[in-house]
Amino acid sequence: MKILQLSASYKPAYIYGGPTMSVSMLAEQLVIAGENVTVYTTTANGLTELPVETATPILVDGVTVTYFKRITKDHTHLSPSLLMHLWRTARDYDAIHIHAWWNLVSVLGCLVALMRKVPVIISPRGTLSNYSFHNKNNNIKSIMHSWLGKPLLRKCYIHTTSNNEHDVMKAMLPDNTIFNIPNFIDLTKNKFSGYQPTGHLRIIFFSRIEEKKGLDILLDALKSVTIPYKLTIAGDGNSEYVNQLKKLALDNGVATQIDWIGFQTDNKYHLLYEHDVMILPSYDENFGNVVIESLSVGTPVLISRAVGLADYVSQNYLGWLCETNSASVSAAINNLVSQKTEINRIKEYAPGKISADFNYVNLAKKYIGMYTQVIK
Repeated sequence: MKILQLSASYKPAYIYGGPTMSVSMLAEQLVIAGENVTVYTTTANGLTELPVETATPILVDGVTVTYFKRITKDHTHLSPSLLMHLWRTARDYDAIHIHAWWNLVSVLGCLVALMRKVPVIISPRGTLSNYSFHNKNNNIKSIMHSWLGKPLLRKCYIHTTSNNEHDVMKAMLPDNTIFNIPNFIDLTKNKFSGYQPTGHLRIIFFSRIEEKKGLDILLDALKSVTIPYKLTIAGDGNSEYVNQLKKLALDNGVATQIDWIGFQTDNKYHLLYEHDVMILPSYDENFGNVVIESLSVGTPVLISRAVGLADYVSQNYLGWLCETNSASVSAAINNLVSQKTEINRIKEYAPGKISADFNYVNLAKKYIGMYTQVIK
């Protein structure tokens, strides 16, 4: 099989967070499994461009990647050179897998692929959720979806990464074939030991800092937390928004209990391990890579029901769920004082569970099965 992965951004554009890692790991693991995989992407790196060679295939961690210049510096990622190259080469591939929506690489790339009569798989990666529709540019999205997006999507196969996202897409596109396969997650090979509880609860928020992640909910919730705690916030985002959150923490009288440590990479897993609980109170999250990353080192999670992995966490007793409001979050945190035995159990149990459920070889087989079915 020859599979083309089409994504507006690709590593090392880590500024886009989890989706960048998920797409690159998918491509890498398919290559390891012996499949012929190519990636078309742009030089997008936030407001800047990646310093990479363009319009020429290069190897990136074993994957053949071609980066194309974009002419817009925002989330539209318009790249005429990519689209023209896709028109010329689309029929070289058995299937084209497009990641995310609401950008001109995805939407126009889908149009090109369908015009060239190549099977298309769309992974929305949260971009077609109800939250996404109503959060930003909702009028533009509604018009675009009605006139172009939905007619294109109806002609595609859909890939979702969680039960929540599957249900949303099934309601939107009831006649489409939908495959539900989790993300590949970069699981650490290190084995951590020596965890010791302290006199206070060590909480960590580890994510890009943006509106949908619910950090504002957490900072409001901390006003009503009655147990001793320390919160580490690992991540960065728009400086204006981060400063608004820091002011919120100050106004709420909780700033002294918080360490803002910025974006973390190499020490990510050790940092997660040395905390008691990872918290993610997102308003919307189609999957939540950090949930699996945290559990892979044994750190339990407290996440909102809007996180795609909420049912997985609940069914496997790997943490606790909350609603997307401060009262629910503060009550859940206060309850953790009585959960020390459960925290210790999860510390021991979770790494093995995650290793089994997110095994690279087994996941690769599921993705290959999806491509095989689409091509047939």
